[in-house]
Amino acid sequence: MSNHTTVTHFILRGFSDVPQLRLVVIPFFLLLYTFGLLGNLSIITAVMRDSRLHSSMYFFLKNLSFLDMCYTSAIIPKAVVISFTGSGVISYLECVVQLYIIFAFASAECYLLTAMAYDWCLAILRPLLYGTIMSQKYCSVLVVTAWVGGACYSIFRTLNTFSLPYCGPNVVEHFFCDIPPVMRLSCTDYHVNEEVGFVVSICAVMSSFALTVVSYIGIVATVLRIPSVDGRWKAFSTCSSHLTTVILFYGTGSFVYLRPASQYSPTLGRLASIFYSVVTPSLNPVVYCLRNKDMKFALQKLYCGRKN
Repeated sequence: MSNHTTVTHFILRGFSDVPQLRLVVIPFFLLLYTFGLLGNLSIITAVMRDSRLHSSMYFFLKNLSFLDMCYTSAIIPKAVVISFTGSGVISYLECVVQLYIIFAFASAECYLLTAMAYDWCLAILRPLLYGTIMSQKYCSVLVVTAWVGGACYSIFRTLNTFSLPYCGPNVVEHFFCDIPPVMRLSCTDYHVNEEVGFVVSICAVMSSFALTVVSYIGIVATVLRIPSVDGRWKAFSTCSSHLTTVILFYGTGSFVYLRPASQYSPTLGRLASIFYSVVTPSLNPVVYCLRNKDMKFALQKLYCGRKN
């Protein structure tokens, strides 16, 4: 960290600048967070307890649910307290830690979504070799790689952001410590750090997105060769949940991070962040379970004691 840093704490603005709106927003996000927490926990428990779900697809889904729980827990509780009390004071060190944790989980999710796309692609393109290639050991390697890759990327983005001197003002126009609103508070020119961060993000994150797109190109090309309409529809429906998550996560995330901090809009930034950091992780259980018969059966067995 720079020796010129004089700011000892930041002040998070919260969900909204309008006090009346906070009374509506806080219960909504608490409900959404609780729903997501219970939903993701249910998926993890069902996958662990039901032997029919002991496959690579559900192994990745279990890890995605755990990531989503950690991700939202690093943001929502603190943001709710800030918005409820009106005191958004967060220490400099706490801000650093929060930014690192959030980016570690978010980038790990990017890599995990890529692994899941590869899993779908392999299942459709190479069904006879799928079981051999996607062994438990190989799946574990992919998950560990996602976690390690996310941690390394987050270390760079955190150091790149907080190596800048912060001398005041210290009001962060957001409900958590995020790179664009924090970087704008630097009391020196931050454009070099911004450009370096942008280049690294393109290489580390967008390359992951590109691999996901390539996987789906292979999936689509293979599915379109299926002669029957029902067969094509069934194949597409199996990966539609993952595709929905990818579109929501990358779409809103790129809106915030793939544009200059100087063009950052606090209102639009908070709105986009709500989708990729709160809405998408909380609704993933619904998205993945809605059209998955095995998962719905496992959840019924878990909560209703269904035997057959």
